[in-house]
Amino acid sequence: MENLKNIINDDEYFKFLNEIKNDIITTRRKVLTQANNEVILMYHRIGKGLIKNTKYGNSFIDTLAKDLKLEFPDMQGLSARNLRYMKKFAKEFEYDSILQHDVAKLPWTTITTIMDKIKDEQERLWYAEKTLENLWSRTILEHQIGTDLYSRQALLDNKISNYKETLPIELGKRALEMLKDPYVFDIGGYGKDVLEKDVEDALVSNITNLLLEFGNGFAFVGRQYHLEIEGEDYYIDLLFYNLNLKCYVVVELKTVKFIPEFAGKLNFYLNAVDMLLKKEDDNPTIGILLCRDEHKLTAELALKDINKPIGVAEYKYLQEIPEYLANNLPSIETLEKRLNNRNNDSIKE
Repeated sequence: MENLKNIINDDEYFKFLNEIKNDIITTRRKVLTQANNEVILMYHRIGKGLIKNTKYGNSFIDTLAKDLKLEFPDMQGLSARNLRYMKKFAKEFEYDSILQHDVAKLPWTTITTIMDKIKDEQERLWYAEKTLENLWSRTILEHQIGTDLYSRQALLDNKISNYKETLPIELGKRALEMLKDPYVFDIGGYGKDVLEKDVEDALVSNITNLLLEFGNGFAFVGRQYHLEIEGEDYYIDLLFYNLNLKCYVVVELKTVKFIPEFAGKLNFYLNAVDMLLKKEDDNPTIGILLCRDEHKLTAELALKDINKPIGVAEYKYLQEIPEYLANNLPSIETLEKRLNNRNNDSIKE
């Protein structure tokens, strides 16, 4: 009994126990991922076969589904509806593209959602890659598609910033890819004339959705973050730390159109954060200036000679986005429930 007590209280034992637990968890994940890959590739092969056998007519798939169900009564995903999805999958996704972009790692329900909602091939692959990168559930993917995240984030020509000019090449590229234009926020029942304080209140009160909109890697540091400089008090609207870019991100929020003075104030805050908060191994602090109208030419001129990295973007309220997009969005309550369970989508019909 004494020996058993010694083992249980021994640090090396717990270290060994944790090693085994981590190994089991990692192996199980690999097995699930590999199983998912094989099923998705099988679906593609079945789809290719369905394309080759169109000579049997429209009822062919219905008959095939019934026969497969008889042969594999416990297997999901063999309905006529799903077989038609497999045919569509094989027709619209090339096998090499599936492997190159890791599409087979996605849950089948995610793939069918992308097929249903997106027609452009490049846009489809972008959403597939972002889903894997951010571990989005299908509900969150639908939200991102519904708010047209591809146009807001992937199309770099739409964005206003000096990131490429003020940051190292790779960091500047990644910072620009992170920037969205416009950002889309849900602020509840507030009207168009809402005050900046009320917008901040609404955003911070639902931090889950705020972080979802800013994107992967953002950690919230504080709102109205206080800095004291030479006896004067200054307050940053929203302060984040981006774990992927390894830098602080200062966000200034304005409820009016862009004016050049905003860039000067944000430039001051970036210098202050770099001096007071930035650690030696952190990258330079990045600024995002959010306005109700970015006034593109004015913003570009204002950033021209500023040596701190600043991006300027418009923001909209969720209720302002086009009706055809808003109707496709899940409710905020649904997003909250699903965000913490985003790895739980399984392969099913």
